[in-house]
Amino acid sequence: MSDARYQLISFKLCPFVQRTTLTLQEKGVPYDVDYIDLADKPQWFLDISPLGKVPVLRVGDTVVFESAVINEFVEETTGGGLHPADPLARAHNRSWIEFASSLLFDSYSMYLAKSREATFDKAEVVRNKLARFEEQIKGPLFNGEDFSLVDAATAPLLQRLDWYQQIEPDLDLYRESPKGLAWRDALVKRPSFAQSTVPDIEEQWRVYMRKAVDRAPSTEQAPWLARQAQA
Repeated sequence: MSDARYQLISFKLCPFVQRTTLTLQEKGVPYDVDYIDLADKPQWFLDISPLGKVPVLRVGDTVVFESAVINEFVEETTGGGLHPADPLARAHNRSWIEFASSLLFDSYSMYLAKSREATFDKAEVVRNKLARFEEQIKGPLFNGEDFSLVDAATAPLLQRLDWYQQIEPDLDLYRESPKGLAWRDALVKRPSFAQSTVPDIEEQWRVYMRKAVDRAPSTEQAPWLARQAQA
């Protein structure tokens, strides 16, 4: 195992990067961050990232990509602690990490929807999946008291769902998920959560929303939630 310092390639608003920074913060692992603009990816990044996505972790001359893989690597090389000891429980956790990934993509589809009706249709998908999560949460965190890689994988999603709901409270995303709401509250109180992003993350996200409207050929073609954010 190399003792080289971790170098994380990041985009400031990426929830998948935040999964990894949360993990690194929880484990107290020192790391450096290089931010790139995903709308204008530098060639050196494309040279090392086969999928052209963040996060990418450089450890010496070796590159690791995909947040779930990076988090497993960090877990394995820093003494463990963020996965259950029991193999079946570990597999169960990994399954729900994958489920959290699918929910992140569903939430992004909700953001991309061009009309109120389409946005609320996508919100129903998100609500239904949150209700499935509800059956698994032991509380206050996913496995109970101890922070896990499932928590790291889901916290960025829950943060962004809050922002969507601030724009449109009628989305009512936690309608069937009181334990999910309590889970969110427990996660955001952790010091690692605040340290997992740039300090002005929400404002930067709102700027991103406003730019989404400016980039659209017409107002009607911009995401409906972005248009609401400007109202």
